[in-house]
Amino acid sequence: MKLRLFAGVSALVVTAGLSACSSSSDASDGSTAIDVWLMRDSVSDQFQKDFVKSFEAAHPDIDVKVQIQEWDGIGEKVTAALASSDAPDVIETGNTQVAQFAQSGGLLDLSDKVGELGGEDWLKGLAEPGAFEGKQYGIPYYAANRVVIYRTDLFEKAGVDPAAIKTRDQWIAATKKLNTGGTQGIYLPGQNWYTLAGFVWDEGGDLATESGGKWKGSLDTPEAVRGMEFYKKLQALGRGPKDSDEANPPQADVMAKGKVAQVVSSPGGANTVVENNPALKDKLGFFPIPGRTADVPGAVFTGGSDLVIPTASTKQDAAYTFVKELTGDTWQKKLAVAMSYVPNKTTLSDAVASDPGASAMAVGAAEGHATPNTPGWAAVEAKNPIKDYLTAVLTGGDARKEAAKASEAITTAMNSGT
Repeated sequence: MKLRLFAGVSALVVTAGLSACSSSSDASDGSTAIDVWLMRDSVSDQFQKDFVKSFEAAHPDIDVKVQIQEWDGIGEKVTAALASSDAPDVIETGNTQVAQFAQSGGLLDLSDKVGELGGEDWLKGLAEPGAFEGKQYGIPYYAANRVVIYRTDLFEKAGVDPAAIKTRDQWIAATKKLNTGGTQGIYLPGQNWYTLAGFVWDEGGDLATESGGKWKGSLDTPEAVRGMEFYKKLQALGRGPKDSDEANPPQADVMAKGKVAQVVSSPGGANTVVENNPALKDKLGFFPIPGRTADVPGAVFTGGSDLVIPTASTKQDAAYTFVKELTGDTWQKKLAVAMSYVPNKTTLSDAVASDPGASAMAVGAAEGHATPNTPGWAAVEAKNPIKDYLTAVLTGGDARKEAAKASEAITTAMNSGT
């Protein structure tokens, strides 16, 4: 979604240290009230209540007021809030949105806090998009990424051991064995571009690269084209549509019909499958997307959220205290268990060891990536020439020629506002 960015916020404020921020009191008892925007369904009501209760007990001088926001239209709402004189004190934002908000000067630079927050262990797929032009604005909150959800009974019937699938070649061989009779070895829609991105990254390619302040689409590099070629090979081992994505039709609905051995999804997709077909309860398993070699799992797009503090907040000390505690080890472990998320640090992956889906995610998260870290990427996703590229190749187009067209479209979109 392309956001309407604004100007006029003092750059001086962005670089100001937290010690210079005011923390005004809002109650007769001398406590400071902070307004926190969290996103709908990012955490459960119970987790939110437990955290706020514990936080306020530990910090009786801070009163937390949480407002739940809807994802639809949140970009414009945050942009307007950052430009106002009445911004919230803490905002949860999608990790790939931070650059858009930071470009305006509306976010507090937290670079000097990275060390005490344990930033050396952050998942790079959350930390990198949380930075902009060398400064850290977004503090990693939680992560989620794609894994392979598979039918345990169909794997057993085909004599396939999921634990033995460590490489992409082994994945292809196993999927061919599963692709028999009326069963699809894998249901992979043609326009699942996040999955394509992982294969491109595996090969050493990227969606776009930056040079001299200008971005250029790079799907036409030899590395990226090899990623496309693998996607085509895998997609052919099922009957996924070539001209739509995983939401059209919802792939969990397709898997629930009982004739699909695998899908690529976040683990939460398994819950939807079972809701649609209770007979599949206890018949679904998870494994990380395989990599080119057995020693490195497949690259994945790391989705999730960061926490940011607006420069317009007059209570940044209290806001930082809130961010520090919610993103600290104690509550990250609790969040991972409660929500089956990947914690924000690689050192905390053991917290989800007993959760099959989350532990599979955690393995992949170590090779997590984000989309190009620039405000211009929003224009790419708005039109998404990558989806058109996938369909063109899967329906017979030359991969190199179609990649060149897509790269040109990406280049135009990313630089349209510069």
